Amino acid sequence: MLIEPRSVQQVATLPFVPLEGAVSVLLVSSRRRQRWIVPKGWPVKRLSLPEAAANEAAEEAGIVGVVHPEPVGSYLYRKQMDAGYEVPCHVFVYPILVLQHSLGWPERGERMLKWCSLEKAAKLVDDEQLGELLAELAESGGAPLQSVVTKVTRTAAVSEVV
Repeated sequence: MLIEPRSVQQVATLPFVPLEGAVSVLLVSSRRRQRWIVPKGWPVKRLSLPEAAANEAAEEAGIVGVVHPEPVGSYLYRKQMDAGYEVPCHVFVYPILVLQHSLGWPERGERMLKWCSLEKAAKLVDDEQLGELLAELAESGGAPLQSVVTKVTRTAAVSEVV
C-alpha cells in the first residue's frame, strides 16, 4: 500500500505593474526545463510568508517592490526533487507591486524573464493550476492586483501627510 505524502508549502510572487487600467505581470523561466512560472520557493525562518515570497522575486528576477500581506490565490503542483522523487506542493501566491527592476540579481544568468498581460501569462505557464489562477485574475480585469495599487497609493499619501 502506497501512502500519498502530505503537501509541503511554498511561496510565490506575482510581480506586476499597472498599465492604463490593466496590469502587466512578470514570468520567469524555470532553471531546468525553461518552463514559464512565477518566482517561487520555500518559506524562510524568521521571515513572514510574504517576505519570503518577496525574497524569491529579488533572487529570481531582480524585482523590488511592495508585497501584499494576503495571497491572491494558491495552486497545487508536484515538485520534482533532485533525488528523483516528487513532492506535492501547495503554493501561496503574493502579489508584488514592482517599484524597481535591478539589472543584476543572483539568478540572472539562469533564467529568462517575460513581461506580459494576465491573459497571455495564463496561456504561457506550464502548470495548469497556475494558469487557471492567472486566467481568473484576467477575467476580473486584474481587480485584486489593482486593489494592491490603491492600498499602496493610500499608504504613501498618508506617509507624505504625516
